[in-house]
Amino acid sequence: MKKFTGTERYVASSELSMAVNASIALQKPLLLKGEPGTGKTMLAEELAQFLELPLLQWHIKSTTKAQQGLYEYDAVSRLRDSQLGEDKVADIGHYIRQGKLWQAFEHEQSVVLLIDEVDKADIEFPNDLLLELDRMEFYVYETQQVVKACCRPIVIITSNNEKELPDAFLRRCFFHYINFPDKQTLQSIVEVHFPALKTDLTQEALEVFMELREVPGLKKKPSTSELLDWLKLLMADDIPVDILRDKNSANAIPPLYGALIKNEQDVQLLERLAFMHRRRR
Repeated sequence: MKKFTGTERYVASSELSMAVNASIALQKPLLLKGEPGTGKTMLAEELAQFLELPLLQWHIKSTTKAQQGLYEYDAVSRLRDSQLGEDKVADIGHYIRQGKLWQAFEHEQSVVLLIDEVDKADIEFPNDLLLELDRMEFYVYETQQVVKACCRPIVIITSNNEKELPDAFLRRCFFHYINFPDKQTLQSIVEVHFPALKTDLTQEALEVFMELREVPGLKKKPSTSELLDWLKLLMADDIPVDILRDKNSANAIPPLYGALIKNEQDVQLLERLAFMHRRRR
């Protein structure tokens, strides 16, 4: 299997590439943590494309149960059909809905399975998947069948660190924390997404962006994905580089700040800093 080193659309650090390839070699799920917007979900998409494998995505919500990843039995539909005299009620298999793990296990070739934002679910959610992810099989009680993986899927699990994950779950994963990119890496990411962007605009925008992330007391630091959104808006509105070079502006609120600042507390913080800056002049 090819060694992952990033793609044309995804700039991967050497540490991240090593983690991806190590998890594949060990046949263990890759658990990715990091700030929201640092490319955890996109990694699974790009890895599937790089390896030319199908991608299955299971996006976790606060109400998601582990059982849904295996299968769900629709007893209500079966009861309704029995009342209507439907012949298919005799075969309970008609009322079993396959989850993402079942689909991945039954696929004729290996797939990339993304379990996205696992920390959103109940604390017991990871524990409820321990055996299935370890043994790559599970039992369907309604049909009395064992579903076993034909080809072991490549499992990518993402977490935004909203809650701690159980130790037993962590032991079964290869872990990697995606650090926020440095300025040079950010520039490479920008060049991948906006190859025609003027160099001077890129440099000034990155300066403003990095200064913004360093503001003390900021509740939510802007992410890589928000930087890309902001640059897209700067290009669309043809914002002059001089506006970004104006340090009074940089120390206040950047133009089109709504792409970067996502709550009123941070806006008020920047406004206070701008006011204090003007008073010192």
